[in-house]
Parts: sequence; structure tokens; C-alpha cells
Amino acid sequence: MKLIDGFFKALEVLLVLLLAGMTIMVFANVVLRYGFGSGIDISEELSRFFFVWLIFLGAIVAMRHNMHMGFDLVVTTVNTPMRRLLLTLANGLVLAVCIMILVGTLQQFHVNATNIAPVTRMSMIWVFGVLIPMSALIGLMAGLRMLGYATGRLTDLPQSSREVTE
Repeated sequence: MKLIDGFFKALEVLLVLLLAGMTIMVFANVVLRYGFGSGIDISEELSRFFFVWLIFLGAIVAMRHNMHMGFDLVVTTVNTPMRRLLLTLANGLVLAVCIMILVGTLQQFHVNATNIAPVTRMSMIWVFGVLIPMSALIGLMAGLRMLGYATGRLTDLPQSSREVTE
């Protein structure tokens, strides 16, 4: 568990670095363009790449903490066995989508690897390749949750506001 916690802590640090790098590049470019009539060409492209990585790596962290937005009106109004079934199905759907994203990304790997970004001259696989760890890790977490809800090992079911005592 410590290894997993360390991995996610490193991922959170990477997210901070990506956000800081993106902010610095955009701010510096704005100052240079409006203040001095010039700019850093590479900063626009790199900040866009950083943003893509920030979104998909952030989705991994959000999945671990169960922070993705969800509509739980139906789930919280049914009994516990039905709640387990609905959560199992929902996580199964997430797993299915992750598998589709992973397969699609792997099929497009060669296309993206040979596509070159105009300014940085980087292979676009550096941008779109983030979909591989994103889909694999979110799919793994969704699969484990699906099994946990199906077998009853996961007990952190969303509660109805009627069941919460204050």
C-alpha cells in the first residue's frame, strides 16, 4: 500500500509541476507579447501539451479518491442490494470505456508516433500517449471496485440523505 500511496503522491507532484509550468509559460508569453512585441513560440504548444497531461493524469488521481462527478439520485434511493448492483454496473461501464480508449490508443500509436508537432518537433505520441496509463489505471481501479461491489467487499456505498442521522 505504501508503494501505491507513493506513486499517487508522485503523480500529484507531477500535476503541480505541470500546472506551474503551464502557468509560467502562458504568463511569460503574455508579458513578452504585450510588453515587448515578441514571444516564446514553444510555450504555446508546450502549455497545450501540459494541459492535456494535466487533465488525464488528474483524472487518475480523481478516480482514486472517488472525486469524479456522479449522479447518485437513483443509487441513494434504492435498497442496499440494488445499490451494489448499480455501482457494479456503473464501474463495469467505466471499465468498458477504458478498454475502448486503451485499444483505440494502441491502434493509433503508429499514427501518433509519426505525427510531429510543428513547433517543438516532438512526436505526438508524447501528447496522446498519456491515454495509455490513464485508461489502464482508471480501468484497473474501476475493475477492482466493480469486483468489490459485486462480492460485497466494498462497503462504502453512497447513503441516502434519509438514512444519515445528525
